Amino acid sequence: MRQLRPALRRTTLATASGLLFASAAVQAQGPGQGPAQPPGSPPTPSTVASQALAGTTQLETVIVTGIRKSLETSVNLKRSSSGLVDGIVAEDIGKFPDTNLAESLSRISGVSIDRANGEGTRITVRGMGPDFNLVLLNGRQMPGASLDGSAPSSRSFDFSNLASDGVAALEVYKTSRASSPTGGMGATINVRTPRPLDTKDTIAQVGVKLVSDQSARRLPGEEQGKNATPELSGIYSTQTNDGTFGIALMGTYQVRDSGYSQANVSSGWKSFDGIVDNDWGGSHAAWGGLPPASSGDIKNRPTAGSIYSVPQNMNYSFTGVHRERLNGQLVMQFKPSKDLLGTLDFVMSEQKFRQRRNDISAWFNYGGQFGEYQTGSPSSPIIYGERIPGANSDVAMGASRIQTKNKNQQIGFNLKWTATDALSFDLDAHHSTATSGANDPLGTAVTLGTASQNRGDTSVDFSNKFPVLMIKGGALDPAKQELQGSVFGNSYQKNQVSQLQTKGHWKIDGDSSLDFGLALTDVKNRSAFANVQRDTWGAGAAGGPAAMPDDIWKVDSISKYFSRIPGSSDPRLFNNFFYFNFEDLRAAAIKALGSDSLLKASFNFTDDYNTTEKSQAIFGQYNLAWDWGVPMDLAAGLRYERTKVHSPSVESVPSTVRWVSANEIPITFNGTTNASRDGKYGYALPSIDWSADLSSDIKLRASYGKTIGRPGWNAIQGGRTLNGLARIDGGSGSVGNPDLKPLQSNNLDFSAEYYYAKSSYVAASYFRKSIKDYNEAVISPQTIPGITTPIGGAYYQKAIQVGKCTANDSGCIRDYIFANFAGQPGVDAAAKTITAQPGDPLLVFQMGTFQNNQRTSKLSGIELNAQHIFSNTGFGVSANFTKVKSNLTYNNNKVGAQTDVLVGLGDSGNLVGFYEDTTYSARLAYNWRGKFLAANFGGQEGAQPLYVEPFGQLDMSLGYSYDKNLRFQFEAINLTDQYTRTHLRNENQIGAVTQLGRRFMIGARYKF
Repeated sequence: MRQLRPALRRTTLATASGLLFASAAVQAQGPGQGPAQPPGSPPTPSTVASQALAGTTQLETVIVTGIRKSLETSVNLKRSSSGLVDGIVAEDIGKFPDTNLAESLSRISGVSIDRANGEGTRITVRGMGPDFNLVLLNGRQMPGASLDGSAPSSRSFDFSNLASDGVAALEVYKTSRASSPTGGMGATINVRTPRPLDTKDTIAQVGVKLVSDQSARRLPGEEQGKNATPELSGIYSTQTNDGTFGIALMGTYQVRDSGYSQANVSSGWKSFDGIVDNDWGGSHAAWGGLPPASSGDIKNRPTAGSIYSVPQNMNYSFTGVHRERLNGQLVMQFKPSKDLLGTLDFVMSEQKFRQRRNDISAWFNYGGQFGEYQTGSPSSPIIYGERIPGANSDVAMGASRIQTKNKNQQIGFNLKWTATDALSFDLDAHHSTATSGANDPLGTAVTLGTASQNRGDTSVDFSNKFPVLMIKGGALDPAKQELQGSVFGNSYQKNQVSQLQTKGHWKIDGDSSLDFGLALTDVKNRSAFANVQRDTWGAGAAGGPAAMPDDIWKVDSISKYFSRIPGSSDPRLFNNFFYFNFEDLRAAAIKALGSDSLLKASFNFTDDYNTTEKSQAIFGQYNLAWDWGVPMDLAAGLRYERTKVHSPSVESVPSTVRWVSANEIPITFNGTTNASRDGKYGYALPSIDWSADLSSDIKLRASYGKTIGRPGWNAIQGGRTLNGLARIDGGSGSVGNPDLKPLQSNNLDFSAEYYYAKSSYVAASYFRKSIKDYNEAVISPQTIPGITTPIGGAYYQKAIQVGKCTANDSGCIRDYIFANFAGQPGVDAAAKTITAQPGDPLLVFQMGTFQNNQRTSKLSGIELNAQHIFSNTGFGVSANFTKVKSNLTYNNNKVGAQTDVLVGLGDSGNLVGFYEDTTYSARLAYNWRGKFLAANFGGQEGAQPLYVEPFGQLDMSLGYSYDKNLRFQFEAINLTDQYTRTHLRNENQIGAVTQLGRRFMIGARYKF
């Protein structure tokens, strides 16, 4: 047996994380004041941790504080763990390196983040998107729920729900473990919170911050936030003198005002395979085809066989956000004997969002097209325009508000029992819920539309980063502004996890051990929504302009809200818009309509989908240490897990189809029906981790594991959803498949690590994933008996047969029907609506569902890490870079649904420099993420990719310790004031460009 090797197996990571609290019991040491240690000496974190918990004298010479302590402990986590593990440990109790947990995770190699409103929310690890990374809280599976105006489908956890003040460590397991719940194909992330028995001293501290977000002041008057908002935090932790009972209480309250301005093609693009010239302007023109080549209106016309795209609209929006976040933790521990430890904990978080938005947009109906296209394929317009005779189209301006509340709660109990010197057990049970819903009697996301009917020829120049909308006519005039349609949407999601886990550890002898256990997990997800929609558009709606008071409308300019984005100062820009208060407009609308029945949401959810997953798992892992020329470790495990899926639903029943404008055909629903679908699957998941210490400072690792990634909720919730708004070319919808199998991945990992000095190392890793059973979205045309459409019906055909209109001129056809068939069944000339009649063609719905793709795909990449502490100078630097590649990429030259692609796949890197002494600290951190696929859209507008363009963010933090109790902090986020931009098949085909702003925080923490 090897007498000199520390026992770094199984609980080392948890023990090392305990250093965070142990250090609070000691007098802080400055950088370089610890004992002398030869370069490359192997760390012994378990030994250090045990000494820390015992409060020995040696602890004072080992533990340092602040940034350096965090880095040292993180290196110990990495070096001593089985498999590939990276971590971030709090610099001190209540002081995490970043104010946002996702931002902290983005400093780890291979981890990239998605940002919402300038703040990290979800993570991608090694090219695997947010849905395929499992988040645990103290080893427990976390539920997730969030709303973006509709019932969501994602399993991903939103890190903005947790404040960083109450987190002790983040652990990122990049290789699989038999003991972990399934679902982490990219990584399993464990969020560790403090425990009161980890330190003997009483800890009491309070913190206060003022936050100033520049983006909140770059908005029109109605959306502007406050110049500064508060953040408060407090921590109290203590234990009895005999160490048998401890209690910890932590709480944070944060208010943040922020905002963003965005230019986007909000209603999507239509993409087509290139077709022969004589087909352009034929049957395709009504839904986006180009005019005939003989017209000469299109410069650099796309060639036959190419892919080209046309926009549905152009939109500028201005959004203000107010957020309140409350986090709380209560932990009680009891240790009646040295062999028994019980922990009862409660964690809660609550976020309230209030969002206000104004926008201006122009809608394209694909008539009278002109412009210029790019060369090659895929091709998008450099300039896209439409001629509008008589300047009688609409300049649309809307106002909306979103008010939601997200609430997460977890209560858990853990019991650790050391039965003998060789045998120990761990029992853990918890129940966790995450809910999201309306915090407003009007609904979760509500919108009121207005317009003036004076828009003439309209075009957009897409050649720069900022798309420039140009309009002839359309001058703003309060006397011409009138109420249009409205949507009052209401959504609700509840995700809950009930889990029982039991684990055992048997120390067979000095060099081998066995871990074993079982787990029972019950996950329930409910997604529900209802829409109250008023589909009255066009001139004269709701009494016309006279029904709206002129003093509602306030004039402002567009360009000043996009000053950071190249092209926004173009003098051709239609640069004015009306902003207005949502509540004032709704009050005027109620007066004009004589009722509020269509101007508030329904809380009777007409579409209600429930999905239950019940899983049972059993696992075992054998651990062995031996010498074969060099010291080696092996951990070989197997986990078997089976899952049953049950998905009942309540679905809306379509009843009436009406044609209300050139390309808008809303569907009326009447009543509901019940449905139910089921599925099941089971998997054996092996894992092997091997490591060898080639010397005291060089370590090699190799790992193999099989993992699964469960399908998104939208893929397996069995209910059928029909979109309430169809177009000229039909409707759309979706239906889930509960029998859908998870993705499977066989994973190989290799790494080499060189620890050449204390807290300094270089490392290189290679990973490869072989993925199959990809959850592929498929779209098929379906009809519903009795649901017909006026498009192609008797009235429609008559307008074409008499030669008054061409098949692609929907506006002409509507005018002909109103002029010649007013008063006939289904034709309401006054309301400008045409209702489908029996005998009309059945409405074709392009229905999306999911199936398993049997093709096997590959993903591989490298990770490079370096960290160096410059001896006793106080300076240090760390850097990492991750390169990934895969054949799971989107083919931009192919029209149609493509879902065997990886969302989030892209390169990333970090560079962090810092200085720290006993009084001052400074850190400058640059995070970069390369271009990546953010979403894969499908539906009647045509499947489209959405790419996020490369983005780099520079953050800074400064600290000053007035004395051992009082510390001041200053932080700057997005120091260089970067904007974000997305595009579809190429850069001219813009998705959105968003101007954010810098965020500044100044605060103080006081320890009692």
